[in-house]
Amino acid sequence: MESEQRGGPAEGAGSPATWPGGPGASLELLVHGVGGTTPEEMLDDPRTVRITGDDTAAVFRRADDVDAERRPAERREGPVPEAYVWCNLTSGNGIRALWLLLLPFMVVNLAHWMRPTARGHRRTVRLYGLLVRLAGLSLTVLLVAAACEVALDLAAWQCAGTHACAVRHPWLGFLSPGTSDGGWWSTPGRRLALASLVPVALTGLLWFLSLRTWSAYESQQPMTHDPGPEEDGGCTALGRPGFWYGRRLGARLRAAHTAAGLLTVAAAVGSAAARHDRGPGGPAVLGVLGTLLEAALAVGAGVVVAVVCRRGRTERRLDGELDRRLVRCLPLGALVLLAFTLLYAGWERPGWESAGRLPGDAAFGALALAQGLLVIVLAGVAHSLHRTDPGRRAAMRGLAGPAVAMLACALGGVMSGGVSQRVSDWLDGTGTSIPGPPVLLTWQASVIPPLLLLLVVLCGWLARRAWHIARGERAAVEREYPGETGDSGRTRRIASVRAVAALTDRGPRVLAVTSAATLLLGAGALVGALTTDRTPGEATRGSYAVVHGAAETAQALGSWLIGLGFILFVTWGRRAYKDASARRTIGVLWDVGTFWPRAAHPFAPPCYAERAVPDLTWRIATWTRATGGRLVISGHSQGSVLAAATAWQLPQSTRRRVALLTYGSPLERLYGRWFPAHFGPDALSSLHREVDCWRNLYRRTDPIGGPMRLPGDRGPDVDRPALKDPLAYGRTETHPLPAPILGHSDYQADPAFAEERRRLLARLRPGVPAPRHTGEPDGAQGSGGRSSA
Repeated sequence: MESEQRGGPAEGAGSPATWPGGPGASLELLVHGVGGTTPEEMLDDPRTVRITGDDTAAVFRRADDVDAERRPAERREGPVPEAYVWCNLTSGNGIRALWLLLLPFMVVNLAHWMRPTARGHRRTVRLYGLLVRLAGLSLTVLLVAAACEVALDLAAWQCAGTHACAVRHPWLGFLSPGTSDGGWWSTPGRRLALASLVPVALTGLLWFLSLRTWSAYESQQPMTHDPGPEEDGGCTALGRPGFWYGRRLGARLRAAHTAAGLLTVAAAVGSAAARHDRGPGGPAVLGVLGTLLEAALAVGAGVVVAVVCRRGRTERRLDGELDRRLVRCLPLGALVLLAFTLLYAGWERPGWESAGRLPGDAAFGALALAQGLLVIVLAGVAHSLHRTDPGRRAAMRGLAGPAVAMLACALGGVMSGGVSQRVSDWLDGTGTSIPGPPVLLTWQASVIPPLLLLLVVLCGWLARRAWHIARGERAAVEREYPGETGDSGRTRRIASVRAVAALTDRGPRVLAVTSAATLLLGAGALVGALTTDRTPGEATRGSYAVVHGAAETAQALGSWLIGLGFILFVTWGRRAYKDASARRTIGVLWDVGTFWPRAAHPFAPPCYAERAVPDLTWRIATWTRATGGRLVISGHSQGSVLAAATAWQLPQSTRRRVALLTYGSPLERLYGRWFPAHFGPDALSSLHREVDCWRNLYRRTDPIGGPMRLPGDRGPDVDRPALKDPLAYGRTETHPLPAPILGHSDYQADPAFAEERRRLLARLRPGVPAPRHTGEPDGAQGSGGRSSA
């Protein structure tokens, strides 16, 4: 999305909340889109002053407008613009480069909010949220299990236990029985206990990142107000007082996921020792202790699942409780169990030698099976919800959430398998000294080439669709610019941009095919690994030559692709840590994916809206209360989504003093389709009724923004007819040089922007009410909303 938003010429006056004002005071609050920008660009002035806020998010004004309310005689017509700059919430300091590790968690958290619209089915809605939270828990276990696979199995168990591998890596020498002459750390249990510090450190890092961002984001208390009947459970939950305050749920889930990570490490260490103790000749006392310890770990796992299964969010009120005993005791109890497990594993066991692999195939297989079943059940629940209130525009007929959850699980599997495969290749240069990672991870890597081939076919289909759309758009372009000198190249470029922008609406089909193929290929990999217990190349040996060749090719190519992806991942993360511009580019991903609260996964990147929406709500409510004036929220791209969320959070008396001007807005085209329960037609229609007035601008060349498509007879239309882009076909008196195709950017360059803003402000002036129904044509209607209250 476009990161730049310029305020253009000033048309009014504003004031900080504490300044005196009058009934004629008015303010335009600019909210930029993703990628971020500067207050100087938004306000079109090199001299800006921070009015309120901090280095993370703040409101700015032009220096000349700081004391506008103290100089009413000098006030110009219209509002002085203020700029709310929130880009540092997603692309601030270098630590945000670590958020790349959290990508699967962010994706599964999105699935929670993609549920279909449903009324009167609270149990089914809760079941949907429960299943997504369990899928998120499985991703935490998968990530920690992958770290255990690398540190415990590949390094401490296999490589340190094999003389040839340990010789190639001297840093493992003190763990090797051969090279250390039977040193104290060379016994298998102690090697595993020491190596467990790596996954424990990873779990601690995730806990720290979550705690730090929880304190900065979820702890920003929204403005309290009494919810109206619709806010309390009508068209959307975004107006509920506690929606943007997930402090309690975040703390509870963080404790549960931290405990799950620690218990995963304890199970990986303790299971190897317990398996040896239960074998022939194993010490009886240690065997009993191992059984008791495994039972304790099973009880701990049951407690974690029970905590995750508890009711999710409390949105109808500001919930200030923290479940302090649970938040403290659950991770501490898991840490105590881990400490006992490490002591148990490090006990002296004469004759114990490491051989083969740790039982990773069973663990990863169980995780893959559980994730597949969760996604299938989630799809059934989502389909049931969609049938109760089918939405014509809902993506994938309500199945977008399960599809995204499937992709999150696949992404977690690819990242886990990629790290294991790369570390195995690095440790075992010859490919013969150690067994390597679990067979299932190799099978999962082998399904990547077929999936990429499918994506290539989908890209070909999209290209063909774009070509057909472009052919149809050429005649439309010529009709929109009558009397212009024909230029076939110019016409083709405009038509092509429109065609590419239209491909956004094909996204649900691409996701449906990709997620279904991922589920089928993942199931095939799981069946192949469990039934053969061999890699694809070995399993097909002796079959048809073409089958064996394809299996070996897929296996080798999949390993290479995973290695390439791992290198790119590390490169991007390192660059993002050092380079602010690269961090801002990657921040675009977080701008889109972290709008929603962390309701399914506490280790996902933090929800910036839990800081931005309270910021905007407090600013608007305090300013209108102090000045008695009215306000226009001018939102571009993702800023329009923040503007809508803010309007829902305002008290009803304040909401009716607010106008909305949105442009390049994904409110209906993306959020309304992918998140129908919160941004569906009913929710947007209620917003149209409740704010003073609303006008939306869009272009057919814009791949992100689109019309609102509000149904029914609710006064003047919100949508202005699609803006021309480019503004001029050829060279004209006003455009002597070729006009650019703007697409998603620079809506302020179109004269329609200033025209619509001027009409909105005219409707907001006290004492100049406008009728809700007018006889004017669409182009002459000012605001697209209700008359001034």
